[in-house]
Amino acid sequence: MALARYVGEILLSFTRYLGDLSLLAVETIRGVFQGKIHWRLVTRQIYEIGYRSQLVVLITGAFTGAVFATQTFFQFSRLQMDTAVGPVVSVSMFRELGPVLCGLMVAGRVGASMSAELGTMKVTEQIDALRALAVHPIDYLVVPRFLAMLVSMPLLVAECIGIGIFAAYLLTTKVLGVSEAYYLHNMLYFTGGRDVAMGLIKGMVFGVVIVFVSCHQGLNAREGAVGVGRATTEAVVIGSLFILVVNFFLTMTLNIFFPAGK
Repeated sequence: MALARYVGEILLSFTRYLGDLSLLAVETIRGVFQGKIHWRLVTRQIYEIGYRSQLVVLITGAFTGAVFATQTFFQFSRLQMDTAVGPVVSVSMFRELGPVLCGLMVAGRVGASMSAELGTMKVTEQIDALRALAVHPIDYLVVPRFLAMLVSMPLLVAECIGIGIFAAYLLTTKVLGVSEAYYLHNMLYFTGGRDVAMGLIKGMVFGVVIVFVSCHQGLNAREGAVGVGRATTEAVVIGSLFILVVNFFLTMTLNIFFPAGK
């Protein structure tokens, strides 16, 4: 009975949390279409989310592509399939590695920042001050971050994938000695628009997950500085777990509409 009660409490808490996220999402989307959009805040968030995240995303993509290409080459060389490294790295970066790793890095950098900023505003009663000034907190705080993430995340994912494929190409052809002509031919032949679409769609979905999880944690922060720290940690952990879980269901669903190949 104790185990059943414990499992039931976890399920109820998880259901309640999903309900809170859904309400925040509905209110945010309503604000996009019916509320006042503060474009100055949107551009500022694009700078914070997109421009300032480029370095960590590019480093992540470059070394992920290089390491994956190296491991693939050492295994494929046993089977005399060296030129197959290109398409394997390209498709893997587009469909899985690029979006997921980029999402995790953005969740760590941007998600923590969002949660800490909103959490500080919550515990210092700045959000209550916005309400007193007849400013809707969702329209002013969440909507600009949501729109900025929709713009920034696909671009960050594209950069991560592009630099990863380029790093793999340089390492495989210039260092490991794979034929450049066959490498490029096979990569372009087996990589299609479906792979590109799948990567960008995943990136956009992960961005939405990061925004709602981080903003929800920040808006519900309590207990002063301790609560802000807890909300920031939970935003990163929950956001990262959600990305991994959502990625599984996205992969199963998108492969129906975007099967591998051209």
